[in-house]
Amino acid sequence: MAKNKLAKFAAMATYSNVIQPSLFIKPKDFDGKLPDSYPLKEEFLLKGNWRKDYFHNDNDIVIELGCGKGEYTVELAKRFPDKNFIGVDIKGSRMYTGATEATNLNLSNVAFLRTRIELISLFFAEDEVDEIWITFPDPQMKKRTKRMTSTGFLAQYAKFLKKDGHINLKTDSKFMYLYTKEVIKVNELETIMDTDDLHNNPVKDDEVNKWLTEIKTYYEKQWIARGMTIKYLNFKLNNTKTLEEPETEIELDDYRSFGREKRSALNISK
Repeated sequence: MAKNKLAKFAAMATYSNVIQPSLFIKPKDFDGKLPDSYPLKEEFLLKGNWRKDYFHNDNDIVIELGCGKGEYTVELAKRFPDKNFIGVDIKGSRMYTGATEATNLNLSNVAFLRTRIELISLFFAEDEVDEIWITFPDPQMKKRTKRMTSTGFLAQYAKFLKKDGHINLKTDSKFMYLYTKEVIKVNELETIMDTDDLHNNPVKDDEVNKWLTEIKTYYEKQWIARGMTIKYLNFKLNNTKTLEEPETEIELDDYRSFGREKRSALNISK
């Protein structure tokens, strides 16, 4: 392991805004329950108590799943001091950037949770989260169960997202955008905002559009520089029925993503 990674991990161990539970279990081995032999047998203590025991207020809780460097979480926290923000990711060396900035700025309304997204429902209680952000996820065209807007993930989010809570998706991927729209359509979910070109065809709410286009992730800036359009969806999980996967064939993205294998000519599996 590179020395700079070790230094980052050592620094984060001292940050009060970083929570690193020992839940690095492989997703394929996780069935919703922790095995008796697993190190952390007790329920995660902040579950249901984030407002009272961590943020010490009654403000809304917004989580960013797959927060990467954490810059989006931090910028949201700076822009909306009357809300609480939690960035979630497994990559500690990336999370270090946002955690360090939040520490240096003494932001009291931001936290970072280091864990796998597949385990996210272990950390929040029913109705504890008001809003979810999913920013530039891997579209996972090979396997739908890994897509962060698949029905499996949405069912997990429904365990802790408030009934009127929103889910936001920002993506460069036309495939991910169209797939999510199909999930919304098939399950009769409520769409609040929708654009296939955020920076040239903005959402109708001027106030929302202003900060939505101003706050950009590391990857968003790179995609824009490459001439890619940014897609945005805001929707609600307002259907209590069992969610169904869409069967519509969706054209695959034909370009190479940052740090990912080529996305063309893939065989899609369930």
